[in-house]
Amino acid sequence: MQFNLFALLTTALISASPALAASAQWFSGADCTGSLIGTSNNIQGAGCVFLANGGSAKSISYSGTQSIQFFISGGQHDVCSNGSQLTRSGSGCATAPSGVNWESFTAQ
Repeated sequence: MQFNLFALLTTALISASPALAASAQWFSGADCTGSLIGTSNNIQGAGCVFLANGGSAKSISYSGTQSIQFFISGGQHDVCSNGSQLTRSGSGCATAPSGVNWESFTAQ
């Protein structure tokens, strides 16, 4: 009986894994406040993620990441270019430096 219970719990955890996929939400204000600009789902391993309308966000809320790298808006850093300005992991909120917004990110 113990083995069957273990197998059942293991199967349940594996089945739940897609529900725990990494995601991000883009906000107009600092500290993940203000209006919600957009949501990006299944971001882990998706390559460079950016808003379809070419916009940017002051802060980004993220969850379920092993590592996430943020890139500022403006020329040389657009579309995940020329090095990230901030790297985090897990879940949290990242506010862009003063005077700029986040334009894109990559997540593993």
